[in-house]
Amino acid sequence: MSVSAIAERPLTVRDVIEHLQQALSETFVATSKAQSYHWNVTGMAFGPLHALFQDIYEDHFAAQDNLAERIKALGGHADGRPSVALKRSSVAECAGDLMPEAMVEQLAGDERKLSETMRGVAMVAEDVGDFASHDLAVERIAAHDKFAWMLESHFAR
Repeated sequence: MSVSAIAERPLTVRDVIEHLQQALSETFVATSKAQSYHWNVTGMAFGPLHALFQDIYEDHFAAQDNLAERIKALGGHADGRPSVALKRSSVAECAGDLMPEAMVEQLAGDERKLSETMRGVAMVAEDVGDFASHDLAVERIAAHDKFAWMLESHFAR
């Protein structure tokens, strides 16, 4: 559903569920990508990147469960099919065999996208008075912003 269509009517719990499902889809794809990069990173920064990518996919794996359980608590269906996640997600799947710099750059961009998606969840949840979903979203924003900063710091001069 488009943002303009949502703005034309009062928001409901159904809108929160839709935003949470979007976040779940994107988190699912980002988790898989970070794990693939964890497996395949090479080079002089192997050790720290291998560990950072693991931190990311482990965090995101747990987040998927929290997002799905919140969807269920609101009466929705948490769709965990990979095909649905890939279709819905603004986070692209792993691009294949990449150099470490490209892995870091892609994951940093993904973390920024995830943070923005969670901001949307927070705004809709707050509008309908769903403070549990709002708090979950705010927690995830902080996590994604931190991972983005950690990844982007590899390029700081």
